[in-house]
Amino acid sequence: MSQNEHDIYEEHVLDHYEDPYHRGALDHATHADEGNNPLCGDVIHIDLKMDADGTIKEAWFEGDGCVISQASASMLIEKIEGKTLDQVKAFSADEMLELFGPKLTPNRQKCCLLSWRVLQSAVHSPVDDGDDSSPDFGGPSLSEES
Repeated sequence: MSQNEHDIYEEHVLDHYEDPYHRGALDHATHADEGNNPLCGDVIHIDLKMDADGTIKEAWFEGDGCVISQASASMLIEKIEGKTLDQVKAFSADEMLELFGPKLTPNRQKCCLLSWRVLQSAVHSPVDDGDDSSPDFGGPSLSEES
């Protein structure tokens, strides 16, 4: 393992991977979305419970993928709870990479930013309460060209 690869697996990253914050489904979510990184197979689903004022009361995630995608999702979910919609919208991709910590190559940045991209769309994706008349296609594609 090179020094760079070793840096990616800093203790706080492994802590979030091995003991993630709010991993699982959220009953009665008000907003949700899912996305994937087709290049490496990472998948993230985010459930949010937002109040009428647009404050995130609870946030949970589920997913599969590499250490970076799963640990960064855990870090993001922990960070955004209690934040307002405006604060979430203002939280930039650069801030997400900073939150993660270790410097990443451009391809690994996509792993880290997957949960951030899903969150940015989830806040605009209210959960339909049992009305199955509309097709569920997971919203717009989050895949990026490289």
